[in-house]
Amino acid sequence: MVDGEQDTLCPAPIVFTMIGGKWKLAILKTLIFHGTKRFGELRREVDGVTQTMLTKQLRTLEADGLIRREIFAEVPPRVEYSVTEDGLSLKPVFEAMHCWWLARKQH
Repeated sequence: MVDGEQDTLCPAPIVFTMIGGKWKLAILKTLIFHGTKRFGELRREVDGVTQTMLTKQLRTLEADGLIRREIFAEVPPRVEYSVTEDGLSLKPVFEAMHCWWLARKQH
């Protein structure tokens, strides 16, 4: 790779990998606009997601630094998921997509 070439590459494929897909977007939207949720709450709010898929997507989002998982030492243990600062910085992207959709529907 030529010096500086990395800076000119389009990051879209990387971003799409991080947030792409039906479930990741739905999870991020829920956490960004509705705040911290427990696993069961997320499962109810992300319509149609299976327990296995939700677990997988949460782990991936956590590994990518977009959400955090907090475990509380209680009986039974309580786990909460919230968006990180990096994840919260996606809020304008969701708002832009919403505006785009509304404008598109008017055509």
